[in-house]
Amino acid sequence: MAQNPNMTHLELGEVVALPPLWIRCDGSDPEHTYWLGAEPLKAGNKITGINLYMVTCDADKTCFANLEELKMEHKINHHSSVVTTKGFAQYELIRAAAIEDTTVESESSICVDITWNTVDKILETPPLISAATLNIGLESGDPRSPVYQLYRELQFLLGLAEGLKTGVTEWPELLESEPAFELVQEFLTDKLFQKIRCDTEAVDSSMKSIFSERGDLDFAEQLWCKMKSVCSYQELVMCFTLILKSLERGEIQPWIHHGSSSLLSKLIQQSYHGKIEAVALTGITPIQMLLEIGLDKMKKDYVSYFIGQELATLTYLDYFISTSVDLQEQVHRVQKLHHMLEIMVSCTVLLQFKHENLFPLTQICMKYYRENPLDEKHVFQLPIRSALVNKFYQDDHPKVWKVDISSGHGPKEVKTTWQVTTNPLVEHMTSNNTGLLSDSTVAGSSEESMYFITVVKCSQVQFT
Repeated sequence: MAQNPNMTHLELGEVVALPPLWIRCDGSDPEHTYWLGAEPLKAGNKITGINLYMVTCDADKTCFANLEELKMEHKINHHSSVVTTKGFAQYELIRAAAIEDTTVESESSICVDITWNTVDKILETPPLISAATLNIGLESGDPRSPVYQLYRELQFLLGLAEGLKTGVTEWPELLESEPAFELVQEFLTDKLFQKIRCDTEAVDSSMKSIFSERGDLDFAEQLWCKMKSVCSYQELVMCFTLILKSLERGEIQPWIHHGSSSLLSKLIQQSYHGKIEAVALTGITPIQMLLEIGLDKMKKDYVSYFIGQELATLTYLDYFISTSVDLQEQVHRVQKLHHMLEIMVSCTVLLQFKHENLFPLTQICMKYYRENPLDEKHVFQLPIRSALVNKFYQDDHPKVWKVDISSGHGPKEVKTTWQVTTNPLVEHMTSNNTGLLSDSTVAGSSEESMYFITVVKCSQVQFT
């Protein structure tokens, strides 16, 4: 009444559009109503009517609705002769299960949202020509990931960076068969000076075809592969003392990649001319030296993947590997590179994506991460053809299935929505609802799934 300009006897003066009004209900009525809503309709600044909504949710039905009956009910309620239907379905393609021996469950998942026009029956499978959007939310660190060893390497790098910030470094436990000092010692005293084969500790055999090991590791990068197992500050100092002495004596003249900016690389370059500056291996200096060579190595690992797979150019990657920012920011950007790598590898392995799909996904991820901080809970969206992933969901139940039945045009359009979900859309539903149980599994779960049916009905009051 307060919105109706025809209520002149109320002496309301100028009618100002109110915000939408929604009333939360307890669902105790026969229809199980959980929300009632009212939203003003406007044409410019003029209020032309009110849309009234009723939201019901039920988990006690024994069968699903009939689409023809829903369409007929809509026609009768809204005095319309023609209705249109639009479908929506969401399928969960990948869901990360809880990792054994941990209390944290990963929130990683890959879902696909599919929309199509003209629905023929309730719960129909979307046509293969339907428009689809892939929703990718992946967190790093799953031990089953093909790049898990690289993730562990990154975690050691992050530990060093944190140590520089706080002054306290947490060293990993000895996991290798030999201590880092002995590995470095053997590396430096190799009497035959054979070309040291690429250290492949950071490359799991299951991912070699996807994330190829680099065969061009320079001296500093090979040292990182040995020293990433260092277990104490004292051992770190011992390793660098051994390295610097070998350089000072001219016992080694190792090659390094052009453009490396680490302190160790500068000392190696100086050694070519027979003299290197004195470096006090005290305070944070050894930690910073190790962090620098680790950053250099890991940046090249990621660049090698993205360029090797023709997913990005060096120019486009420049932001992520820039040395013009401080070390902490460089580490932050390397984390972004790793998260993008996890996404690409997962889509390659699990969804069998080819370059034509990975390339646009890479561009979406890189654009986001050039403008935003690291956020592993962010959901990246990629428009695709539903036929690309239909084999992953064609035998599954949808997580969400919805049909919109509508009539009228523009501001006079009214809609009835019927939706079935595996989770209640109404958060204040009472816990004693028993729900509908499916007769098969959903997304690989061995448990029966509960379904909830939500119906949104709209009616319209016109003031003009």
